[in-house]
Amino acid sequence: MRGMKRSSLGPGETLSRRSLLTASAFGAAGVLLPDLVGPAVAAAREATAVCTGSYRAEYHFTVPDQWMNDPQRPVWIDGEYHYYYLYNPDYSTGGTTAGTAWRLATSTDLVSFTDRGIAVPKDTTPNGDVWSGSAVVDTGNTAGFGAGAVIVLATMAPDDVTQAQYLYYSTDDGRTFTNHGTAPVLPNPGVRDFRDPKVIRDEERGRWVMLLAENDKVGFYHSADLKAWTYVGGFVKGGIGVLECPDLFRIRADDGTWKWVLGVSANGKGSGLPSTFAYWTGSFDGTTFTADASDPQWLDHGWDWYAAVTFDKRDASGVVDPDARYAIGWMNHWDYANTTPTIECDGFNGTDSIVREVRLKHVSGTYYLASQPVAALDDHVSRTVDLGDIAVDGTRPLDYTGTAYELTCEITWDQLVGAGLQLRRSSDGGRHIDAGVYGDYAFVNRGYTVSPDTSGRWQESRTPFDLSAGTVRLRILVDRTSVEMFVGDGRYVHSTEAFPDPSDTALALFTIDGQAVFRNVVIREFTV
Repeated sequence: MRGMKRSSLGPGETLSRRSLLTASAFGAAGVLLPDLVGPAVAAAREATAVCTGSYRAEYHFTVPDQWMNDPQRPVWIDGEYHYYYLYNPDYSTGGTTAGTAWRLATSTDLVSFTDRGIAVPKDTTPNGDVWSGSAVVDTGNTAGFGAGAVIVLATMAPDDVTQAQYLYYSTDDGRTFTNHGTAPVLPNPGVRDFRDPKVIRDEERGRWVMLLAENDKVGFYHSADLKAWTYVGGFVKGGIGVLECPDLFRIRADDGTWKWVLGVSANGKGSGLPSTFAYWTGSFDGTTFTADASDPQWLDHGWDWYAAVTFDKRDASGVVDPDARYAIGWMNHWDYANTTPTIECDGFNGTDSIVREVRLKHVSGTYYLASQPVAALDDHVSRTVDLGDIAVDGTRPLDYTGTAYELTCEITWDQLVGAGLQLRRSSDGGRHIDAGVYGDYAFVNRGYTVSPDTSGRWQESRTPFDLSAGTVRLRILVDRTSVEMFVGDGRYVHSTEAFPDPSDTALALFTIDGQAVFRNVVIREFTV
């Protein structure tokens, strides 16, 4: 996906151009300042922006300054993950037309990251800025740049329309990259959507495989040297918007079965589906992916987990875990990507989800991916508040305040209609983010606080839930502009962006038409 272009909206949806949000003292509506770019931004800052505190996340990855969007699949080099992402250093002055480079951050635990600056620069060739793609370590020197060279295949569009795939290489462990000429290694065959190359190594057949997003199709290509590519087939799925940022990996399920998983980012809003990461389990013979079912499952059901990537889980010595992968997503949406107080109050626009560990599970003939936050979060706990068991009938405020924390609990009941938590609650109880279960669904609702979605259409995300079970386990990550709720084993996750006033720090439990016990309520805070 292009760094600054909207490319996957459903029918009839329009892009909100750069709008800046200032939290309002009069409830959840907020104040929107339309279409401010360049000098107008500075004038708006002086005249209308009100920043009562920081919006920068405490323990989620954020761009140091300016703009960030698509994560690029991290690669393992010399004992650490190299995480590249699309970065626009000219966002404040050039806005949505300025384009992106690849910036690098490194990490050994995927919680704490060290910024390494721009790795793949933009506008250094006639081809302009650099869009999404993937990096691989060429251990066998198949491309001829040396054993261990890091190769990037990325989309560029010299005329801002014709998308093609270009190669960059690095001989300094992925810190800096050089363009391999100015001609594409995979030219456009005459189609509009032709982007987001995802490259994997097919060791069994001694070749590279590329997946490419081609509107409603994921194209498959083969190469021996990463420079010359041959089309071999495709996987087609309509009805969920334009497919972007494809992914393909092999994983062993909890019953010992090996499966291939094909994933894409897609905007399914127009069909009443999520707008995150759709995936299919199935088989792959090196050329063709065969899905177990025609309809996808979704790795996240919130509004803000887009352009996600999965990558190898490795131990400290670099050994790959065959039973798990990691995943990270961009916590934003193109419908309102520029509507945020972070650029005004903290000088940046770009926050990622927590890195998640993803495993494949088998229940009643169905395979599905389940997610949990990366285990290394445990090493960053700075404070633990154990509230024990709490009986609730109605609304019960807790003696705790905070803007960034994790809360875990198990809710049990005999009979009720709904139960959950009011997160980031205002002192008068009028503003909050609600998370819990109601009737036949689990939900996160940001409609009672400052939401980036000014249309009012996308405030509550839902996933199936059986209230007759009488119990639910919730794990909720709260940070200054985000909520991520993991339900049960993590088959259903809700990732939602919101902008509570920094002074909204209270927390309450609630039930609807019944009583419940919130068991083993534990709050953890983190230092990163």
